Amino acid sequence: MEQPKASFWRQVRAFPANFWFANFMEIFERLAFFGVRAIAPLYLVASAERNGLGLSFQEKGDIYMWWALLQCLIPMVSGGYTERYGYRKSLVVAFVLNILGYIGMAQSKTLADAFSARGWEGANYGVFLIAACFVATGTAIFKPAVHGTIAKTTTKETSSMGWGLFYWVVNIGGALAPMCAAPLRGEINWHVVFYAAAAVTAFNFLPAFLLYREPEKVPSKEGEKGPVGVFVSSIGTVFKDLRLVAFLLIFSCFWLMFMQLWDLLPNFVEEWVDTSDVAGVFGAVSGSWLLSDGQVKPEMIININPWSIILLVIPLSWLIGRINKVVAMVIGMIVSLVGFVACGSTMIGWLVCLMLLVFSIGEMMCSPTFSAYVGLIAPPDKKALYMGYSNIPFAIGWAAGNGIGGRMYEAMSSKFDLARRLLVDRFGLAREAAEGLENSEVLGALAAKMNGGAGATIDEATRLLWSTYQPWKVWYYLGAFGLAGTIGMLLFYFATRRSIQESARE
Repeated sequence: MEQPKASFWRQVRAFPANFWFANFMEIFERLAFFGVRAIAPLYLVASAERNGLGLSFQEKGDIYMWWALLQCLIPMVSGGYTERYGYRKSLVVAFVLNILGYIGMAQSKTLADAFSARGWEGANYGVFLIAACFVATGTAIFKPAVHGTIAKTTTKETSSMGWGLFYWVVNIGGALAPMCAAPLRGEINWHVVFYAAAAVTAFNFLPAFLLYREPEKVPSKEGEKGPVGVFVSSIGTVFKDLRLVAFLLIFSCFWLMFMQLWDLLPNFVEEWVDTSDVAGVFGAVSGSWLLSDGQVKPEMIININPWSIILLVIPLSWLIGRINKVVAMVIGMIVSLVGFVACGSTMIGWLVCLMLLVFSIGEMMCSPTFSAYVGLIAPPDKKALYMGYSNIPFAIGWAAGNGIGGRMYEAMSSKFDLARRLLVDRFGLAREAAEGLENSEVLGALAAKMNGGAGATIDEATRLLWSTYQPWKVWYYLGAFGLAGTIGMLLFYFATRRSIQESARE
């Protein structure tokens, strides 16, 4: 007979101290990481006159693609090393690499200018890519250690609540990060945010050494291995579980959608969305969250996602813990898909905010449930390893999303590029002259040509570009991957329903 589910507070009190210490370190790691992620999409494409690196959207997408591959594929093997050589050692290595990466990002403009003066073409791209690779590797080592701790300190009865709490904690860091980054960066002081991320990461050495306890090691059924054996075993184990392989590939589609919310939507909001209608709400909290032109800083719009999760994920996790985990993920993917496509389909600020809330509700049903599912099916001696495997769909989705999304946005949705195209195609400006216009000049040049040369406002020029080139369609194409993943998860549910029901009775 199935035992009744424990009450909310009884489940919360059941978690051991190490569960909370791991969550505490996760807050600060995410505070640093998402502070950087909040402003990096803007910094990378900002022009030199705005103290940015002046990269194209394609170059920005390629940096994130490599970042994604390292950060998400390394855990496939780093989780095995964490199990073999120790959780605390992995945390220390992770913190050192992240600090070096954030300092490199802070110095990326200075270093790139110096290397460019010495003849290195593409220094802006190369320097930041190297720094991003340090952060990616450090984060890749950090994740299996913390995720493995959560998996080891939860049970079948408490897994949904445990991962819901963990996801809540992740989003505390994710929500506070843009709130801190926005005033720190001002209009163009990007480097201050990177230095702050390095300082916050350094703080994590204190709980790692003073509070955290090394989890009890479960002897491997396959015996002790050397470094090479750990690597080979870590890679090979995933392919022995075909259900896990199929599940991870299907969920990649959700991550493709989700990461474009962080990597591409800030640029879309900055270029296309009029957020003056919600500026009063954000400005009432802090004037530093607004730009000098009265618009809300894009990172604060995106911040609706983590704040929604902070407010809702714990009660929602408690509720969805009562239903089949795969069913919960299917429902969440459908809700996320609706919010994702809708928030990229409008220029109205309040509607973008509302659709971000809808997306977040779907995400709350999907993401923590995904981690709980992987943690439950992992063998006792391979918790960190399997949690490392959980990064595979993140790697595929994040990397593919940026490889595809950056190029698609460059071709379909970059406002300044579209303005140059319209000046050439409709108003007869020479292509060389249009391409010679700086981003700060091109919209003004377009506005001056409108209404038979009588001129128009910048907002009118933006609306003309919106109606002419339909830049929102990029979100429909990216959303198609989410639709494919939703269909795949439905098929996965029907194909594995019997085995899931049998394991639930055990």
